[in-house]
Amino acid sequence: MKQITDTILMIRPVAFRMNEQTAVNNYYQKVIDSLLPATVNAKAQAQFDAFVEKLKAVGVNVIVVDDTVDPDTPDSVFPNNWVSFHENGDVALYPMFAENRRAERREELLDLVEDHGFTINNIVDYTSAEEDGYFLEGTGVLVLDREHRKAYCALSPRADEELMIEFCEDFEYNPVIFEAFQTVDGERLPIYHTNVMMCIGSTFAVICADCIDDKKERKMVLESLRKDGKEIVLLTEAQLNHFAGNMLQVQGANDKSYLVMSDAARQILTKDQVGKLEKHTEILTANLDTIEACGGGSARCMMAEIFLLKK
Repeated sequence: MKQITDTILMIRPVAFRMNEQTAVNNYYQKVIDSLLPATVNAKAQAQFDAFVEKLKAVGVNVIVVDDTVDPDTPDSVFPNNWVSFHENGDVALYPMFAENRRAERREELLDLVEDHGFTINNIVDYTSAEEDGYFLEGTGVLVLDREHRKAYCALSPRADEELMIEFCEDFEYNPVIFEAFQTVDGERLPIYHTNVMMCIGSTFAVICADCIDDKKERKMVLESLRKDGKEIVLLTEAQLNHFAGNMLQVQGANDKSYLVMSDAARQILTKDQVGKLEKHTEILTANLDTIEACGGGSARCMMAEIFLLKK
């Protein structure tokens, strides 16, 4: 199993804005009162397009799909929460916390991926859990070590433990379950998605261990990463506010790998952290400030990795 892929699916936003339904437990979202909705969307589209060009320029295959105006899906730019594509030909569809995000799941997108020459053998559909109020938001809440078959998951209103274990049984992963928190107005509240506080590359891991308040759980997570030979780069909680945890390593041309993150994430990293990362991979950044502010997500959330085999 390989940890990184050279092909990703990205959804170009059409009516991007701050999603009021996700803001209840995504504490990274902000309202930009000074900008009209159309201006916010235009800025998000410009940032999206520039990001795609940067990825393509280094040899990453990007399948871009335009979102549609109807239904209203303000968060469609973050497809990794509703779908994941696996090497065995399986595709997982995930139950989403916000009702207006459920409409992001479009069957025709799977057909489009097949049109690009990939084989889908089986769809594993967890979405019926929504009816009972249980959620598991894809590789937002599941940070996968594909090579060592481990799934790291910080439990939250968007990451149900039983569903997570069901995923691990279906896809043959070992669950590494913990709780992660951030300080909001002096209170410790659950971090909504695991991928804002950790990232696993092929030979390294980036994590804010300080978010794992329980010392035993923190030790267990770090030991699990070390056991698999990952060099650990520790983040501070303050760095997470600039989306430093929301990164993804991808494969470019000529076997070169890139750790993709936003400009804001790169700027908040220390010289020492950058030095450690650059021993393993090259860093690729893009300006995503509008998407980060209104969407409460960053570079990693915008990329749904495709590990399917070609026909």
